[in-house]
Amino acid sequence: MFPLSSGAAAPGFDHPLEMLHACHGKILRQCDTLNKLAAHLAEQGCDESAQQAAQGILRYFDSAGRFHHQDEELDLFPALRACADADQAQLDALLERLLAEHIVMMSAWEELRATLLRLAEGVPVPLPAMLLGRFVASHTAHIAVEETELLPLAARLLGARQLAQLGRSMAERRGVQPPPGTRA
Repeated sequence: MFPLSSGAAAPGFDHPLEMLHACHGKILRQCDTLNKLAAHLAEQGCDESAQQAAQGILRYFDSAGRFHHQDEELDLFPALRACADADQAQLDALLERLLAEHIVMMSAWEELRATLLRLAEGVPVPLPAMLLGRFVASHTAHIAVEETELLPLAARLLGARQLAQLGRSMAERRGVQPPPGTRA
């Protein structure tokens, strides 16, 4: 697993790889909430707690979840491809695999999202186990690869200037003023 060097405090845009790592943890917690929501629906139905859980999951994946994919696809992956020190064939294979997984995960999200929207509105619909399983499994497997291969590779290959640019882009994507250490 990619280590957090900033201790218990949440990493900021001046530590973009640590932010990506922290986001992975948040995604896994949202997947856990999804599993709990499915169990809750089976026992309690679509009550206020279920509606709030569905709303929270929707908020997360419609904002931070999308930003996370954009951070990787628009900034991190191109920065890695530009590294002369990388084994380009191996790097290209890894990045193509991750991009293909992003497509699968987004497809699963769009299917799951439709059900969550109805639950968030209080409509008692089932949360299909197969759909839920596909969504959670695809995210869990993908994050494992990013934690064991992508982030350590990025930490090794990217220099301070590239990391600062990554942090700037991540902040700007979220409409946040970049920290002083990452400003151009």
